[in-house]
Amino acid sequence: MIAIWYGIVSFMLITYVALDGRNFGAGMLHWFVAKTPEERRQVIAAIGPLWSWHEVWLVGFGGTLVAVFPRLMASAFAGYYLALFLILWGLILRGIALEVGGHINDPLWQGFWDFVFVCANVLLAILFGAAAGNLVRGVPLDAHGHFSMAFFTDFRVRGNVGLLDWYTVSTAIFAAAILAAHGATYLMLKTEGPVHDRSATWATSLWAVVAPLFLAITVASGVVRPDLPEHAIDNPFCWLGLFVVIVAIITLISGLSARRERRAFVGSNLLLVGLLTTGGAAMFPVMLYSTLAPEHSLTAYAVASSSYAFLLASMWWPVGFVLATAYFVFISRRYAGKVSVQRDNQGFY
Repeated sequence: MIAIWYGIVSFMLITYVALDGRNFGAGMLHWFVAKTPEERRQVIAAIGPLWSWHEVWLVGFGGTLVAVFPRLMASAFAGYYLALFLILWGLILRGIALEVGGHINDPLWQGFWDFVFVCANVLLAILFGAAAGNLVRGVPLDAHGHFSMAFFTDFRVRGNVGLLDWYTVSTAIFAAAILAAHGATYLMLKTEGPVHDRSATWATSLWAVVAPLFLAITVASGVVRPDLPEHAIDNPFCWLGLFVVIVAIITLISGLSARRERRAFVGSNLLLVGLLTTGGAAMFPVMLYSTLAPEHSLTAYAVASSSYAFLLASMWWPVGFVLATAYFVFISRRYAGKVSVQRDNQGFY
């Protein structure tokens, strides 16, 4: 049961990263693929109808984590307090920029909120990448399951580590690159004209950059956590994730080469899903690894809730999942196809 709920929690987080990650990437490339106000509104229109719905998966992930792994949330929220507030502010600023940027047809107003929008997305991509690095590397958990971290200490990956070191900075760079490539691939599918052409160029270039970064991060992860390869070999879900990665790479390359935007976007999504599935399976059952002493690490079995809580979660989670899936199908069909931008008396939409 605990392994199943670990998989459910991981599924919700992976879904959020794949869905909202394309918005992060498109936002980071906002100034590069769109040169005029009209073109920038086209990028916003590609993101606008769906961005708030994607965050439902993040909220659902947090709620499920509280229900089934409460001790993990107690430790993680206290230790990641500063980082979580930065992520929260990034999400808030991105939402404000999307909602109010087009309400006044003034270059200064729109330029300011475009700036906020780009900065918020860059910050979010970097923070989520650094968070992934922290999960792999571990945190300075003591024997009581408590920890606190500054932004950085000595940039080493052992002992009393901070949020940032050479490894987490590397994962942040990799995350920014792969999400930017993911966003460019999405804009290829959803835009037309010069924005589409620039997005296609950026997608090809960024995916070429992601490949060597991925190899470097894989090697670095093995150095930071030598136990992960052994766990990966023994876990069948790691092999499933690797299979998805291989299929994703073939699909992505063929889609980019043949200018088949939908195929390339499917490959981009599958690649994120495969990588995160492989990583999550390799780390199981450890959910918070201790850089002070491995025996202080928190496993899924140690932080799990009671049987009664699992029973309640088993009753309400399927209902919420069905509702979320139904809305996803509806909203995806409603805004399928390429977006067009029209001007009205409140700006561009």
